[in-house]
Amino acid sequence: MSIITVDNLKKTYVMGSQVVHALKSISVDIDKNEYVALMGPSGSGKSTLMNLLGCLDSPTSGEYILNDIRVSTMSDAELAEVRNREIGFVFQTFNLLPRLTALDNVALPLVYSGMSKSKRNEKAKQVLEAVGLGDRIDHKPNELSGGQRQRVAIARALVNDPAIILADEPTGNLDTKTSIEIMSIFEEIHKKGNTVILVTHEPDIADHAHRIIRLRDGLVEVDERNENIVLASDPKHNYNVRQ
Repeated sequence: MSIITVDNLKKTYVMGSQVVHALKSISVDIDKNEYVALMGPSGSGKSTLMNLLGCLDSPTSGEYILNDIRVSTMSDAELAEVRNREIGFVFQTFNLLPRLTALDNVALPLVYSGMSKSKRNEKAKQVLEAVGLGDRIDHKPNELSGGQRQRVAIARALVNDPAIILADEPTGNLDTKTSIEIMSIFEEIHKKGNTVILVTHEPDIADHAHRIIRLRDGLVEVDERNENIVLASDPKHNYNVRQ
């Protein structure tokens, strides 16, 4: 059953006298509990597609249905509501608030849900424990390692029980050992029933996904099942990530 249906999606930017066709025509279905990697070189349209799938932007034309919700024609306020309810984001740069503890960073998305503070903190603590940070809930980001900060970001993405986890280059700032640990968490998230969409330019990271969609020049170049799925626990795997 499709959780995402994209039909003839186009995005055009006008910059002065120049017209940029970032997405020319994208049609894709993603099923519930799929693990998908979006790949493509710089300028391929993968970041634009990620912004549209994440309800951070609206298409110029075409249709986008997310979890039976027609979002392609929604206002910014309506998109924000859907985004907070349906999508958990994990970014390369973590995007944590430096003055807040891990617990408060993770609980932040729940503020808009009307949940009491005690229940927000209880839920945030549960999710932090699930990603192995139960003993770091009172630490601020500058008191955590890069891998721990990314775990906090993943916990924050999970706290609303979203339908989709959208991860943008989640290991881009991490060393090899930490990248393996983070990819193991994504595998567990997928096993528990979440739909995971991973945006990456690293083939070795994309190889964890069960399906790989490659973009080029605003079009889908390849959409294929991944026959070489790599488990993060595989010690033989050679990770190609930034040090």
